[in-house]
Amino acid sequence: MNGIPRTAFSALRQGSSRYSTPIEAAIIEHAFDSEISRLTLPLPTGPRHVHCYLVDGTLFDTGLGLGEPGWSALGIERVAITHMHPDHVGGAAAAAAETGATVHQGALDYAQCERVWGTTDWPERMAAWFRRHGVPPPVADELIEQGHAFAPFISYARDPELRREGDEVAGWTTLELPGHADGHLGFFRERDGLLVGGDHLLAEISPAIGLYPESRPDPLGDYLASLERTIDLDARLVLPGHGEPIRDPAGRARELLEHHARRLHETAAALERDRPRNGFEVSLDLFGHELAPTQRRFAVAETLSHLEHLVARGRAERAEDGRSVTYTAT
Repeated sequence: MNGIPRTAFSALRQGSSRYSTPIEAAIIEHAFDSEISRLTLPLPTGPRHVHCYLVDGTLFDTGLGLGEPGWSALGIERVAITHMHPDHVGGAAAAAAETGATVHQGALDYAQCERVWGTTDWPERMAAWFRRHGVPPPVADELIEQGHAFAPFISYARDPELRREGDEVAGWTTLELPGHADGHLGFFRERDGLLVGGDHLLAEISPAIGLYPESRPDPLGDYLASLERTIDLDARLVLPGHGEPIRDPAGRARELLEHHARRLHETAAALERDRPRNGFEVSLDLFGHELAPTQRRFAVAETLSHLEHLVARGRAERAEDGRSVTYTAT
């Protein structure tokens, strides 16, 4: 696996010193005035990196489980997981075993970890679900091969300390921010307005908001509410899972609300009253025809989250039988 390039980490206040040191495939950057270290770990696919943060003995997220630094050398006392996606939870068991740290994870998030990463048939369940939404069998079935090849790398920590809204973890308040993942958590430190945000807010790209099997019924509705909450929170700085720190979280949240309002309008325009359409067909209108299989599956999941939000708002109708799911305009 190729290393990733060094990225600048803007310290929280002007004039603070920092240095960057590569350890194995990771890059660790220190901002001395804030006592925050950012660990940038490699990923085999886009966006090619994930950020974890170490603050006063608390490690936020653990990467995929590939190319991590020697956890025992970093002074980790506890681990806090923002969400169960592979690039955030995949190294949790290794970090806990190597350091003896207690792992803190959202209650819903951990339940989904067990359903997805703790079972052997998730790739088959996922493929069957995508086929019901119109994804051609060759594209959907590729999930089975990829899923079984990928799953052994995901080593989440068993029986963590389960966290819910308002719980404290070493001076950080747990916030439930569903959307990108049903059980997504943020960790907020009120005294300086810092939010460790996982993939809730990203500076350059819109976090993926998809509908998947066994998920909450309206993930986009959840996400829009989480964005509104972020505006009300009035955080000073968000430390994200990818890309650079976000210095205007409320402004970025408003941009994402506008983005999804436009996408909802486009999704509604793709529906017809007299001809049912499935999620795959609508995704072709929204994202084009030229996507690789993996990108197409993300596009379909994102399309479905917008379709289901339209259904929840009475702007579309869903019809389903044992074999397919379709949508029409109301």
